[in-house]
Amino acid sequence: VKAFYHDNNGAVHLYREKEKDYGEKTGREGRRHYGSFQGNRGRNCKDLRPLWGEGGSCRTREKVLALAEELRSEGYEATGVQTDVSDEASVEKLVQTAVSTYGTVDILVNNAGICTLEDFDAPSNAIRDRHIDINIKGVWNATKAVLPIMKTKRDGRIVVMSSVTGYMVADPGEAAYAMTKAALIGFTRAMARETADFNIRVNAICPGYVRTPLVEGMAQQSDPECPERAIQAIADAVPLKRLARPEEIGELAAFLASDESSYITGTQVVIDGGSTLPETSSMGQ
Repeated sequence: VKAFYHDNNGAVHLYREKEKDYGEKTGREGRRHYGSFQGNRGRNCKDLRPLWGEGGSCRTREKVLALAEELRSEGYEATGVQTDVSDEASVEKLVQTAVSTYGTVDILVNNAGICTLEDFDAPSNAIRDRHIDINIKGVWNATKAVLPIMKTKRDGRIVVMSSVTGYMVADPGEAAYAMTKAALIGFTRAMARETADFNIRVNAICPGYVRTPLVEGMAQQSDPECPERAIQAIADAVPLKRLARPEEIGELAAFLASDESSYITGTQVVIDGGSTLPETSSMGQ
């Protein structure tokens, strides 16, 4: 399988599992080709190991070469490519490299994303623009680059990493992040409708808080004296009393990219440990 998994600054990994291994693990003939772009501060390439079990390819940021080497040492085929996902030409070049190396792309996982907390009335719009460049344009560019390949084959799966933030909830300082992540829900639904005739499925994942460097950075911004206190406060407010593990998001992405979800398109799946369930913080306690 060949996949893309994309990044804020766009470093990329490609992985393809041997056809024999793919058949043994899935009970199906042939391979699929995954494309995935990943943010260096969020869920990393290893988080999609469940998808790799299906035979997938992965991509992340500036440590891409080291990770590619690690994957090769574990028996995967991996190639590192530096890319800027906010730049359309850069992404197109990346996809061309993927196709020339692996032949095609069956699955795209749009996972690039940033979150920088800032008051809405900040004097500069630089943070807003950076969120738009990565969180929206990165997804747009990657999807646009792989879509002709999927249309030609009349088959494809696209997974968009959105969030419960913006779509369902928001905190102070998250205006730029909430705006861009909510926009991805509209993008997912529009693309699902537009590509359905080509047997291309498009779905979004809406995670709550996941224990990643990105969330740890937000905790540092929120409570510089004791970031762990901020993370524990988040966990305490979640009905399951913990943050998600990155690999749990990968497992959901793997499902949405698999044949087992063949009748699911145009939807958004919340995976938040129940954090959006409580109506109040005190009633019934």
